[in-house]
Amino acid sequence: MSSIDVGWRLDRLSVSRFHWRVLALIAAGMFFDSFDLYLAGGVLGALVQSGESTLQLNAMFISATFLGMMIGAWFAGVLGDRFGRKFTYQFNLMIFGIASLAGAVAPSMAWLIAARFVMGLGLGAEIVVGYGTLSEFIPARHRGRFASLLNLIINASLFLSTLIGWVVIPQFGWRWMFVIVAVGAFVVWFLRRALPESPRWLASQGRVAEAEVIVRQAEAESSVFDEGARPTKSTGVETRYSLRDLFGPALLRRSIVAIVVTVCLLTFNYAFVSWVPTFLVKQGHGVANSLGLSVLIFAGGPLGSIIGLLLSERIGRRWGLIWFSVLGIAVSAAYVSVTDSALIVGLGFFVTCIIYVLSSLSIACYVPELFPTEVRLRGSGVANAAGRAVNILVPYAVAASFEGFGLYGVFGLIAAALVLQIVVLLTIGIETKQRSLEDLATDSGGAAGVTAFPVGAQPRTDA
Repeated sequence: MSSIDVGWRLDRLSVSRFHWRVLALIAAGMFFDSFDLYLAGGVLGALVQSGESTLQLNAMFISATFLGMMIGAWFAGVLGDRFGRKFTYQFNLMIFGIASLAGAVAPSMAWLIAARFVMGLGLGAEIVVGYGTLSEFIPARHRGRFASLLNLIINASLFLSTLIGWVVIPQFGWRWMFVIVAVGAFVVWFLRRALPESPRWLASQGRVAEAEVIVRQAEAESSVFDEGARPTKSTGVETRYSLRDLFGPALLRRSIVAIVVTVCLLTFNYAFVSWVPTFLVKQGHGVANSLGLSVLIFAGGPLGSIIGLLLSERIGRRWGLIWFSVLGIAVSAAYVSVTDSALIVGLGFFVTCIIYVLSSLSIACYVPELFPTEVRLRGSGVANAAGRAVNILVPYAVAASFEGFGLYGVFGLIAAALVLQIVVLLTIGIETKQRSLEDLATDSGGAAGVTAFPVGAQPRTDA
């Protein structure tokens, strides 16, 4: 049984309780991963208000997070492609769970920054492994919707972490936010032992007997939607990829697209989301009031993921990213021009919404689809590591821009990132909507105008 055969058998299935169970187990861990990431806004605002931190120390905290996530994303790609998705998933979940407990008892800001670096190792790994693993289980015609649904579930943590922080931080202190994350991570670690290994990865490693067991389990719990034409070795060529191929002729364009899309999204996201409570405090709002306003602003996150869910299989990943990047520039320009609290909340809500449409279409759907199974996590890991590397410097740029030019300076950073994304997608981006992962892997054309192949169609042989 080849990798192409495994892909065909999985893609022909209807969605069943097997697929929903895989989604639930992946989403549970990624929810607390995201919760841990986004609690930073409320915690840092409280630390500034209490005098335990400054804007510069807050920037170090955020940079330590991104440094850890950069290293974690890279090693997750290496470990996930070498030792499997399940092992890597459980390993990184335990790392950020333990580090979160350490953060809860940190005696100083310096210790908290060090603990945050270790949290970042697990946080960066979880994102790479989670989306990549889900893409390998879900039939091609539903892959975008499931990835967007996963994005919706985990990014609900933006709203919930802000809401819980609004209640918990003023009453009990910021340390309890880390305790909540640690307890959740340990519970999910126990439950997620039931997550099966990716049969696509097993087949790519020659472990066909183990892959067969999992594929049969999926088939036993599912009905067949489309038999299609069963692939054979004569209908497709299985190319084996290694790390160096990410920067070779076959995959270089895809690697560039993945890196640019990830860097631009993360710049937009963290230049806005991580700094909103601090911006509001610096503009004269108290901690409780700023957290309350942030709750309303960040409520746009789930809506953005829902929009991504509805559009991912309609307009596709590439054009969806282009049009919402344009909209993001327009709405962000309006946001930085207002001072009324109602307008700040309203426009901030829409900025958050756009960020999570982009997140749903890019990191959740697009980036993992660009790479073959053998290097999927390493490709995603390289893109995420590049994004985190750039974002190590972003907090300092945001702090300097805000102090020098106010919110207009921050808008300039955001607009530049989104313009870069638009240009790259227009020139070398490809469309991945409803194409089997095996078809994408054997298609070496990579042209922006590549037409999607019908689900169930035989793989191309001209690669």
